[in-house]
Amino acid sequence: MAKEIQSQSPPSSTANGITFSSSSSSSPSLSMMLSSTNAFSLLSKGWREVRDSADADLQLMRKRANSVKNLASTFDREIENFLNNSAMSAFPVVSSSPSSAFGNEIGIMKKLEPKISEFRRVYSAPEISRKVMERWGPAKAKLGMDLSAIKKAIVSEMDLDERELEMRRRRDRDRFREFYAEREGEGEGSFGDWKPIRSLKSRFKEFEKRSSLELLIGFKNSELMEKLKASFQSLYKETDEAKDVPPLDVPELLASLVRQSEPFLDQIGVRKDLCDRVVENLYKCKSQHLWRLPSSQASDLVENDNHVDDLDMRIASVLQSTGHHYDGGFWTDFLKPETPESKRHVAIVTTASLPWMTGTAVNPLFRAAYLAKSAKQSVTLVVPWLCESDQELVYPNNLTFSSPEEQESYIRTWLEERIGFKADFKISFYPGKFSKERRSIFPAGDTSQFIPSKDADIAILEEPEHLNWYHHGKRWTDKFNHVVGIVHTNYLEYIKREKHGAIQAFFVNHVNNWVTRAYCDKVVLRLSGATQDLPKSVICNVHGVNPKFLMIGEKIAEERSRGEQAFSKGAYFLGKMVWAKGYRELIDLMAKHKSDLGGFNLDVYGNGEDAVEVQRAAQKLDLNLNFLKGRDHADDALHKYKVFINPSISDVLCTATAEALAMGKFVVCADHPSNEFFRSFPNCLTYKTSEDFVNKVKEAMSKEPLPLTPEQMYNLSWEAATQRFMEYSDLDKILNDEDGGKRMRKSRSVPSFNEVIDGGLAFTHYVLTGNDFLRLCSGATPKTKDYDMQHCKDLKLVPPQAHKPVYGW
Repeated sequence: MAKEIQSQSPPSSTANGITFSSSSSSSPSLSMMLSSTNAFSLLSKGWREVRDSADADLQLMRKRANSVKNLASTFDREIENFLNNSAMSAFPVVSSSPSSAFGNEIGIMKKLEPKISEFRRVYSAPEISRKVMERWGPAKAKLGMDLSAIKKAIVSEMDLDERELEMRRRRDRDRFREFYAEREGEGEGSFGDWKPIRSLKSRFKEFEKRSSLELLIGFKNSELMEKLKASFQSLYKETDEAKDVPPLDVPELLASLVRQSEPFLDQIGVRKDLCDRVVENLYKCKSQHLWRLPSSQASDLVENDNHVDDLDMRIASVLQSTGHHYDGGFWTDFLKPETPESKRHVAIVTTASLPWMTGTAVNPLFRAAYLAKSAKQSVTLVVPWLCESDQELVYPNNLTFSSPEEQESYIRTWLEERIGFKADFKISFYPGKFSKERRSIFPAGDTSQFIPSKDADIAILEEPEHLNWYHHGKRWTDKFNHVVGIVHTNYLEYIKREKHGAIQAFFVNHVNNWVTRAYCDKVVLRLSGATQDLPKSVICNVHGVNPKFLMIGEKIAEERSRGEQAFSKGAYFLGKMVWAKGYRELIDLMAKHKSDLGGFNLDVYGNGEDAVEVQRAAQKLDLNLNFLKGRDHADDALHKYKVFINPSISDVLCTATAEALAMGKFVVCADHPSNEFFRSFPNCLTYKTSEDFVNKVKEAMSKEPLPLTPEQMYNLSWEAATQRFMEYSDLDKILNDEDGGKRMRKSRSVPSFNEVIDGGLAFTHYVLTGNDFLRLCSGATPKTKDYDMQHCKDLKLVPPQAHKPVYGW
């Protein structure tokens, strides 16, 4: 006969051996917790959820017990004998010949039997089951669970040794009591509050007694907050330098706002020098608060007069100290190539080439030679290649070249004869076309594509406005990491001399601002103050003289030291014979003071487009001017002249003036910004008025020039010019990395409003220069948007139909 599941039902409810007993009163501690409604409202909600969950679990246990009961009734007594009296005697025997499925059931029950026995031994104690259910009863009632009913319904006592069974029971009971922290001094079977509950109660009592301020202070100083701080510090380890960087103050923020608004202010007519004064005054205001800075930074701020760089570095340092990293602007592409070699690459791009003896052909050539001389960087000189028809119009003495290799050989031979050493740099050619109206060479196509990407590191744009007037291709600042512009020519002065020159100069002024701002991202070097005030520009003479002229000066000084007559001729003027090169000023001065100068004669050397008109005007006024064929300034026929006359005010920095001073001659020139660099030389005589011109000429003709000192000779040399260029263009810091990486790349750290404007200007320029009609209306040479088939043949290029330049952002 199968054993039935016995039930012990209290008056409240009964369910398959699981008994619920209710009590009219709750424990004192629980009543205290429930009475504190404000403090324990959230906790009460949690207890209700636990209670509901316990009810659901108990219902599930009832169902499983019933299923076990039904299953047990189907087995017969033979199973009990087969299991060797293994606590399964409560299940009846179904059949003497069980099936294969029945065999599987037997295996399952064999595995289940030890676990059921262990469960029974641990939880069969009535006092333990009652105390467990008392803590989790529904509706604040004490729960009681009599596990002995489950014991009688499912399994019987195993036939174990009584001593071993008693030892196991004691061990389990001790562990259970230790877990529930039984109070000392109470009788056996009586348990105190569960340790975590006691701790929670005491914490809530302390919470009710504390004020809000004490709670906040305690929370701030708690162990949890300290661990949280430590976790954040492990994610971001602040450096010692960052701890010393104070935040930006109000004057610095205002100065930064003015600096960022310079492009907009410039367009509405506010001059750059006014913005600089505002920034300077704000920094003076900041100096009153230097007590906030560390002593080292305060002293640097007082000693450093370059407020612009100071402000940029302050903003970059503050952003760096906060962990901020600026990944780029709206237009800017920072995925620029990194040079795979240890050497940096410098590409010098110019608008003219030898044998055209013009400043933009000669000076970039010397710059490439002396930059390559240091061997710290590899240098490429990029010059225009003209088809043979254009060569006949530009190059003197009907000199032409059939291939770029032939012209490169001519350039290197000419250079080495003058510098005295073999210059190790590369010469590359880009397609160019000559404009008769502008008397200039303009690039055909995208010039930047003729510099390989692996060499696209540092770009020096000789005449950046000229190179980019009609540039339609990749933005220089996107392809190169550092772009420097050098302004050679005062185009506004030339344009003003033409018909409707004032209107043209107005538009060219804004176009020059436009293209230099868009395509030069670092600095624009102006050779003198005679040039247009361009964005990002500084004034510095970065040109030197041919070493051959210094050697001539040394030779003349030796002759004079021996008492020999070094200068046997009077005065001369040398320059390309076009009105803008000073011929108009020269004829006007000579005509106005013809009687004052008496028998003063001037030899004029030069060739040019206006030669016939200039000579005709001089003959008409009967001036003492002797016109001679143009010569190289180093020609032996010019060594014996004592005075060089240069009345030009259109030059930016006259190379001929520097060469004449290097040869130890007197120079009479106008008191003009273009001659500012030469005023420090005692042999340079400047005049302000036409009467003063006569006095300076007479003084020079009556005296002997002073020999140059070694310091003056060095200042005229290309070594000194290269050093000045490296300093003012920041190439010394980039190439030498003298600061060990301390100087930050501000374009990466500081989001700049200037970058947004520059990028927008570059995009607009790209769109406009892509329209052939607009190009022709603005004066571009026809068919210069891309190179033609003759360029493809000469330079071995891909036909322009197969090459489509793309503007890369």
